[in-house]
Amino acid sequence: MKIISINAGSSSLKFTLFELPERTTIASGTFEKIGLEDSFYTIKYNGEKIRKEASIPTHTEAVDTLMKELLDMNIVSSLDEIEGVGHRIVHGGSEFTESVVLNDDVVKRISAYNEYAPLHNPANLLGVEAFRKALPNAIQVGVFDTSFHQSMDEIHYLYPVPYEWYEKYGVRRYGFHGTSHKYVYNEIKKFLGKDNLKAITCHIGNGGSVTAIDSGKVIETSMGFTPLAGLMMGTRSGDIDPSILEFICNKKGITIGEATNELNKKSGLLGVSGVSSDSRDIEDAIASGNERAKLAQDIYASKVANYIAMYNNMLDGADVIVFTAGLGENSKDMREAIVSRIHSLGVTLDLDANNMRGEFKCVSSKDSKIPVYVVPTNEELMIALDTYDLKNK
Repeated sequence: MKIISINAGSSSLKFTLFELPERTTIASGTFEKIGLEDSFYTIKYNGEKIRKEASIPTHTEAVDTLMKELLDMNIVSSLDEIEGVGHRIVHGGSEFTESVVLNDDVVKRISAYNEYAPLHNPANLLGVEAFRKALPNAIQVGVFDTSFHQSMDEIHYLYPVPYEWYEKYGVRRYGFHGTSHKYVYNEIKKFLGKDNLKAITCHIGNGGSVTAIDSGKVIETSMGFTPLAGLMMGTRSGDIDPSILEFICNKKGITIGEATNELNKKSGLLGVSGVSSDSRDIEDAIASGNERAKLAQDIYASKVANYIAMYNNMLDGADVIVFTAGLGENSKDMREAIVSRIHSLGVTLDLDANNMRGEFKCVSSKDSKIPVYVVPTNEELMIALDTYDLKNK
């Protein structure tokens, strides 16, 4: 069965076409700068990559172009071969606790959460609208970044703020990256053969979050009401004293929105290092003796290590620690920097095993009290798998 996973952004649309249940990737690609003059798209298929410039004023034209290319390139012989479309949707509030078949009523209910993710949800729903028109016979499924985390208990998702903020306005911890955390948890659980697995999953890249999971239930996750909370990230600050916002607004004469924008886009690795939000640039700068770059890496590693230690306590001892996403999968230096800060848990790396990129592998030493694995994430596949399961219900 052919299932296509979709991630629609405000000016982009990413897709991956899978054959399931074999988990084979057939084709993938991206439509970029939708609505702009210099829009273009790329498609990878059969070991080759094409790139074409095109007029793509809306997501509808992007989807129509994609459908035409799938036929013209003989990727499919008929659009009816595509039996399911899985859509990444960033926010489903507390209502959507699992992936769901999309119909008019569900789409309307999802749109009620647009104010929680104004830069993402409306764009996600543009993709839904376009594919419902292009592939009317295919099942359309919404897969939420927030849904996996909705198994948290109140003690962990409520903030110590006036309770009416939660009752009237939905202020609570929602968590994000849930599709990735769910995928790597399922993969390591299957590999270790332990259903009641207690895992700490570390999705660390330009965005980052750590999640404590016990037997498939999320105990707590580091991101909160928005993805700004929790870890220091590429350009996001993570947790700070909220009073800093009022102080900076008064000092700089800026609005709360402008200050929040600086926390989202000018902080984190970029803000501390003054070099880049990209960890590869940070590591190059460290090698050349840049002290602020080293400071940025140290702060980042310390924040992740502290969350791991806290979540190990919440789990009453984790069975495994998992690193995933861009930094987690590819930066041996960052993994080493993090693990060196949790020696009190008896966790140690095998430096030879850790000297790798992007492999599913145990990187801890034989005497490490908690094994450490790198598990490459695949959010697109997780979206497709959920779509496949709902198609076959």
